[in-house]
Amino acid sequence: MSKIKITQVKSAIDRTNRQKATLKALGLNKVNQTVEHEETPQILGMVKKVEHLVKTTK
Repeated sequence: MSKIKITQVKSAIDRTNRQKATLKALGLNKVNQTVEHEETPQILGMVKKVEHLVKTTK
């Protein structure tokens, strides 16, 4: 599996608890923080739910 880099580009303030929990599950806590994950269907689904808050690169 290939790796995917996920960077938080917008704040989680005024977002739903579900979106905040998704960011936390991805390992993102602060704006401009980057994490690297395997490109699995589960991770891609999580990214899709918060795609307005994150930027992804391969």
